[in-house]
Amino acid sequence: MALTARGVLLSELLSGLALTLRYMFKGTVTVNYPYEKGPLSSRFRGEHALRRYPNGEERCIACKLCEAICPALAITIEAEPRADGSRRTTRYDIDMTKCIYCGYCQEACPVDAIVEGPNFEFATETREELFYDKQKLLDNGDRWEAEIAKNLALDAPYR
Repeated sequence: MALTARGVLLSELLSGLALTLRYMFKGTVTVNYPYEKGPLSSRFRGEHALRRYPNGEERCIACKLCEAICPALAITIEAEPRADGSRRTTRYDIDMTKCIYCGYCQEACPVDAIVEGPNFEFATETREELFYDKQKLLDNGDRWEAEIAKNLALDAPYR
């Protein structure tokens, strides 16, 4: 067994210890997740939401483009005409267990009614809770409207 200078001086061990000491006194880079959250891109695609106009009227005009473009067939829309001649949805369902978060529904919508919002914390205990109806989607839109509007404004130059 030949002993080399590296083996006798334990240079690998000492360089490893030096590296440990160098990083020991630097600040942490770990995020304390439930209490701290890292930054999200303005283009992040999370939980779906239906938006309203500032006067409170829902934006969806029942054009069914989002339903047609959805590759996972996760969106179901039923509509009927209103007294003023416009169309509005009577049923807007999204099966989130099928959704692949591609963003096509958001891109296809001519009035920015359906969007994928900034919420990524929507774990559930049962599958049934992931079947979103129109009211759940509108509630999501009401809850996240300020952040959704800000993200859409940031993304506007690229659309």
